[in-house]
Amino acid sequence: MITIKNVSKWYGSFQVLRNCSTHVDKGQVVVVCGPSGSGKSTLIKCVNGLEPFQEGEILVNGVSVGDPKTNLTKLRSQVGMVFQHFELFPHMKVIDNVNLAQIKVLGRSREEASEKSLKLLDRVGLKDQAHKYPGQLSGGQQQRVAIARALAMDPVCMLFDEPTSALDPEMINEVLDVMVELAREGMTMMVVTHEMGFARKVAHRVIFMDEGEIVEDAPKEDFFGKPRSDRAQQFLSKILHH
Repeated sequence: MITIKNVSKWYGSFQVLRNCSTHVDKGQVVVVCGPSGSGKSTLIKCVNGLEPFQEGEILVNGVSVGDPKTNLTKLRSQVGMVFQHFELFPHMKVIDNVNLAQIKVLGRSREEASEKSLKLLDRVGLKDQAHKYPGQLSGGQQQRVAIARALAMDPVCMLFDEPTSALDPEMINEVLDVMVELAREGMTMMVVTHEMGFARKVAHRVIFMDEGEIVEDAPKEDFFGKPRSDRAQQFLSKILHH
């Protein structure tokens, strides 16, 4: 579903990604972790063309992201993206936030979009909040709306960029529960996160990045059982003991 081959990226003279290669098969959940500044968010943003890259190739469902001829708007409509900050429109009600791209990009009628939106809001446990504004919801609720909005486009895969890092601790699980459910339903997912409990529960593989490189790419049992690199061992010992 997602193939990343020898991808490198620079900001000016600073190289932020170094020759990264990996893949996510249909129905797989791959967790990307690593210290701050290791390039994990940049990598995931390259997958749907939010960040350009200078070398290598990324294919999503057979479509080349870096090819100038690729219609990125169309591609992005098939790749659900959930950010650290929820990016909801504050002046629009929850249901209108979920409706908007369905109407503008997919050409659904308002009735059709609303029906889909209500089903998805129900799925994330927020049907009763559909006519509120984002500012009236908690952070965890807003992030669940953002997930519903991404699902409304019927994506072939979902990208999550640290979806719980801006949330209060008690709200993290309500978002992770929705993500666990999606994983169990077979959604293809690439998730940048520090939530190792989530990785242990649903990831098929864990990618560990450091200084722009993929240092490890292993089945979760191997990664948690015996990470090969000293850097990953060090990272895990810090993150798992607190």
